[in-house]
Amino acid sequence: MHKIAVIEDDHAIRSMYEFKLNNSGYMAKTAENGIQGFKLVESFTPDLILLDVKMPEMNGDELLEKIRQTEWGASIRVIILTNITRDEAPMSLRLLNVDRYIVKAHHTPTQVVSAVDEVLCKKAN
Repeated sequence: MHKIAVIEDDHAIRSMYEFKLNNSGYMAKTAENGIQGFKLVESFTPDLILLDVKMPEMNGDELLEKIRQTEWGASIRVIILTNITRDEAPMSLRLLNVDRYIVKAHHTPTQVVSAVDEVLCKKAN
């Protein structure tokens, strides 16, 4: 079973993706900010991270940079899941090995799960 970390500051969105991923055959755990997200990723060692960019405590780009500097985090798959466009995103994200960039407002939860399936090479249901 693939493990997914959902790092998102909006409680409703975080809970929705946790529910949707768990019901799609994944083991999902969540964190509400970058500091909690780092601790979660370090202890949970997910196969993939769904990562918001704009969060309190530590932004998504700062968190991803910190994760990428570790041995255990260098190769974790990452899907950016945010409401800012790619052009508005911090330039550093382009250098941090991101698998997908998804704008939340333009994708349904089912489409996001399909993107997770594709990134993890799991056949979509």
